[in-house]
Amino acid sequence: MTDPDVIIIGAGHNAMVCAGYLAQKGRSVLIIEQSNHCGGLASTREFFPGFKASVAHTIQNFSSKVIDDLSLTKHGLDLSQYPLQTIGLSRDGECIRLDSSKDQPRVSGLDGKDEEAYAGYMARMQTFADMLKPFWLKTIPRIGSANLQDMTTFLALAVKLRLLGKDEMGEFMRIATLPIRDLMDENFESDLLKAVLSWDGLLGSKMAPRSPNATVLSVLYKMAEKDAGAPKIPVSGIDGLVTALYKSARSSGVEFKLGQPVSRVLMDAGDHGVKAVGVVLADGDVIHARKIVSGVDPKQTFIDLVGVENLEIGFTNRINRLRCDGYVAKLHLALDSLPVFAGLDSPLGRLILVSNMDSIEFAYDDAKYGEFSDRPVMELILPTLCNPDMAPEGKHILSGHVMYIPHQIKGGWTEEAHDRLYQNLIELLEHYAPGIREQIIFGELLTPKDLEHQYNLTGGHWHHAEMAIDQMFMMRPTYEAAQYSTPISGLFLCGAGCHPGGGLSGAPGHNAAIEILRTEQ
Repeated sequence: MTDPDVIIIGAGHNAMVCAGYLAQKGRSVLIIEQSNHCGGLASTREFFPGFKASVAHTIQNFSSKVIDDLSLTKHGLDLSQYPLQTIGLSRDGECIRLDSSKDQPRVSGLDGKDEEAYAGYMARMQTFADMLKPFWLKTIPRIGSANLQDMTTFLALAVKLRLLGKDEMGEFMRIATLPIRDLMDENFESDLLKAVLSWDGLLGSKMAPRSPNATVLSVLYKMAEKDAGAPKIPVSGIDGLVTALYKSARSSGVEFKLGQPVSRVLMDAGDHGVKAVGVVLADGDVIHARKIVSGVDPKQTFIDLVGVENLEIGFTNRINRLRCDGYVAKLHLALDSLPVFAGLDSPLGRLILVSNMDSIEFAYDDAKYGEFSDRPVMELILPTLCNPDMAPEGKHILSGHVMYIPHQIKGGWTEEAHDRLYQNLIELLEHYAPGIREQIIFGELLTPKDLEHQYNLTGGHWHHAEMAIDQMFMMRPTYEAAQYSTPISGLFLCGAGCHPGGGLSGAPGHNAAIEILRTEQ
């Protein structure tokens, strides 16, 4: 085959977004993926005969610009289903429903005071989210840069902040790194509402409500797109997004090579330092390209594929210091029938099983010391209520994200530890949906350790690296590689380990493609 202009390692959603933009500009692109399917954590697979699921089970902030630019609707992506309600359920039977619509945000199941406060809170947070939205789709400026583009981006942010007005600008600066517990306590009285609203700032992170860091920024990141970050499931499931990205890329001329692991990035030691010039596959085949783009996590990219012998020692140390141990486990249940949750007419929605912020904090406390809680906290959906074809007729799937499950636990992830966690989760679900234990045909529990092995993901971390303030913006993944280019000439990054971070947004892939094209000018 003719050598392509660009090789992209990995076929996650950001890699396909990046490939699509590059191909639209006339670049020949080859995506090489070690597994036999595309999508990474968004890929849909059969976990039990007839039952299908994906690790990523909803879309909250996928870029509308990417959808339009890559014609994803034309290629089958259908997000016309109304966003899922978020339903908070406490252990004592309390239930609230949140509708985060930008036009009329409302919450039901509470007294009038918190209902009114919720509308005001959402309006203010939406103002901040709209202010930040343009910067999720921009190359973040380098520290100390005098580059015109970097200075323009900084100036645009300063103008956006100033246009908020003095009071709102001051409020944004105050809450940006505030512990989300403090923000909740300032605005609401309901313990359940506080816990549910804090959830989106915590999910996937190694932080809890009392953690002073980037939890509020994570909420604003998810609110940037329409429907204020309300979770959605495409008409054909998450696979609808992956399939649309694949079809869009193929229509632009992108080639795919699946089931072919990359063993290393090929280097050429020239007069001006090492340069990435191709890849070596696990079977020994060599493919050359003018540019190499990695969609896998930064640690794997630099330590395993590039090799420390090709890196400056200070940069190597910064990559090794990246915190990327996952804290979320994934539960899939194949169910014989639809479970009945106490207090709910229908479980259609995103269900968050948590009583208050203390219950979240206590689960986090166990995880800090390499253990998991006997009373875990989790969110779940039943995707078959939106997409019945994911299971045999009349059957259902439960898909759950379980927070604060460490990548490494005391004594290791033995079969006994794995089973104990699974039984804890079934006991939790039995409390909320009596009789569900008897409805289970098959259960699958993926710890962060399992996710690491199954999805080739360092630490099993969804976001490739912790979304903390010291690992965001111009420090993601390090200051030398925060603009998608890297210290290795010809090597770029496009995955969740880049700005703006993880989740199904497509933003890192978009930004990487724009930066790659800019370097050619």
